[in-house]
Amino acid sequence: MFALRSGRNRGMAGAGLLGFSYSDEGLVLPRLLRRPARVLARLTSGEIVPPRYSATIMTATFFAVTGLYGSYVGGHIPTVVQAITSRTGFAVDQVRVTGHRETSEIDILEKLELDGWTSLIGFNAETARERVASLPWVQVASVRKVYPNTLEVQIEERKPFAIWQQGRELSIVDAAGRVIAPFNGGRHAGLPLVVGIGAAQAADAFVKKVKGYPELAGRVKGYIRVAERRWDLWLENGVTIKLPERGEDEAITALLEMDREEGLLARDIKSVDLRFSDRVVVQLTPDAVVRRAKALAEMAKARKSAAGKRI
Repeated sequence: MFALRSGRNRGMAGAGLLGFSYSDEGLVLPRLLRRPARVLARLTSGEIVPPRYSATIMTATFFAVTGLYGSYVGGHIPTVVQAITSRTGFAVDQVRVTGHRETSEIDILEKLELDGWTSLIGFNAETARERVASLPWVQVASVRKVYPNTLEVQIEERKPFAIWQQGRELSIVDAAGRVIAPFNGGRHAGLPLVVGIGAAQAADAFVKKVKGYPELAGRVKGYIRVAERRWDLWLENGVTIKLPERGEDEAITALLEMDREEGLLARDIKSVDLRFSDRVVVQLTPDAVVRRAKALAEMAKARKSAAGKRI
């Protein structure tokens, strides 16, 4: 049959292809195939009787292996794991979120992408953390699995520093000048207003400097960056203070001294220009200009009248 008779006529066997040999009695199998061949021969000859239902078991095993291989090739193994483990007590049914103030809990849950049958075993916490960290207010995020069925999400949010106006757009920025989110009013209305190109990035140090002068800081409504070189201060009463590019502290000190002595900032003026080292230029409002012109005309008329009487 297979010429496996304990090596008889071994010396007469000739070499063949793929490791097979040929002898006078037939084909001689390689050593590794001889035992499986003997088992197969005994099965076909009836010496070995297979167990009952062995054909059914082998068929089921074949289909199971085929299904697993197909799932592997098609990339469906994670889905299969999710489906099995979620129905055995590992489905996520509780999420604990901490550290959020500006970020909506609904937005966080959406980033977790839970579908009601998500298994904690197959859940990718790192991928979920990256999605949560992409939310506008989130600076740092962590997602932790607590078995058997809980997710813990902890976030650290960015700190709002100012409202940045560029053109007609208003945005909330942090101290580094990075935009966090559009400004829509609410509790952030009390943040400092910084205006102009480059204002968001340069505002932190300058706002801190102005806060060192409480008499002035309490009146400031906006910080305006001019040509990315210097600052103007816009006061609550509409007066604009034009500061120099260098020597801001000296200019502010001189301004506050004039205000204490002459009440400069309470007058009907439009701006105070402190950019020149040798003089201070004060611009009146249009109404003040009219009143001043009228007053000067009346003074001139009075002097003329007095001079006529003396003649």
